[in-house]
Amino acid sequence: MKKILVTGGAGFLGSHLCERLVEAGHDVLCVDNYFTGSKLNIEHLLNRPNFEAMRHDVTFPLYVEVDQIYNLACPASPIHYQWDPVQTTKTSVQGAINMLGLAKRVKARVLQASTSEVYGDPEVHPQPESYWGRVNPIGFRSCYDEGKRCAETLFFDYWRQHQIEIKVMRIFNTYGPKMHPNDGRVVSNFIVQAIKNEPITIYGNGSQTRSFCYVDDLIEGMIRLMESPAEITGPINIGNPTEFTMLELASTVLKLSGSKSELIFKPLPEDDPKQRKPDIDLAKSTLNWAPNIQLEEGLSKTIAHFRKVLAASNHPAQ
Repeated sequence: MKKILVTGGAGFLGSHLCERLVEAGHDVLCVDNYFTGSKLNIEHLLNRPNFEAMRHDVTFPLYVEVDQIYNLACPASPIHYQWDPVQTTKTSVQGAINMLGLAKRVKARVLQASTSEVYGDPEVHPQPESYWGRVNPIGFRSCYDEGKRCAETLFFDYWRQHQIEIKVMRIFNTYGPKMHPNDGRVVSNFIVQAIKNEPITIYGNGSQTRSFCYVDDLIEGMIRLMESPAEITGPINIGNPTEFTMLELASTVLKLSGSKSELIFKPLPEDDPKQRKPDIDLAKSTLNWAPNIQLEEGLSKTIAHFRKVLAASNHPAQ
C-alpha cells in the first residue's frame, strides 16, 4: 500500500484516478480547490478508510508525507481556463513548483498531467513526443498551453538538477462519465445538446479532427506510466489515435442518443487546432499500453451518464 496524493482529485480525471487507486488498496489523499472539481465526483469514496479529501489550492505549498504525487490540478476546458487566465498559469507553474518541492522534500515520485495542447496548432501529424509544437505565446489559449509547457520545463529541470523521479504524460482528448456538463468541450457539448434536442453547435465547417480516448483507457495509461521504471520519464503521449472529424462525432452522438437535433455552424475560435492525433508508439513500446474502448461504446456510456445528470438537475431532491 502506498500513500498517494492526487491534486485535482475531485475533477473529471482525478476522481476516476482516485477511484482506481482506492480500489487497489492505496491510501489516497485527494486535494482540490473545487474550482472545476465537484464533491459529487468523490462522495462515494468519503466513507472509505483509505481515502481522504482536502480543500487546498496548489498555488500554495502543501506539507504532507506521501510516496507518489499525481499532479492533475488545473482547469482543462477553454471556458474554465480562460475565465481567470492568470490563475490558470499560476496553477500550472506555481502548482508544479510546489508539487516538485514536496516531491524533493519527501523523496516521492511525481507525475505531471501535461496536455496535447503543448503541440499547439501542429504542423506535424500525428504528433510524436519529439515534436516541439507550434504555440501562440500571447493568445487567448496561451495561459493553458504555455503554462503546461513551462510545467514540463520545471519537471525536467528538477529531474536534472535534483534527481527527482518524474513522469510527464501528455493527455489527448479524453471523455467519459463525470465530465462537467458545461465545460465547453466538444463531447460534452454535443451530448448535452443532443439529449435536450437543441441545435448541435459546430465551429468552422466541421472538418477539423480530434481523437477521443475513453477515460478508463486514459487512467490505465496514467497508472502504468507512474509504475514504470524510473528511467522512463516521458513525455509520453496517452490518447486514442483513431481520428474523427467534428461532423463524424456529431452524427455518431445523434445516432446513439436518438436525438432530433439539427446542426448549426459558427466561426472557428482563435488558435483552435485543425488536427489533433497522438503518435502512441512510445506508449506501446515502453508501457505496453494502447486504448481498448472504441468511440461508440464509450459514447454510449457517457450519454447514459449525462442523461442521469440532466434528469437529476431537472428534478432536484426536495
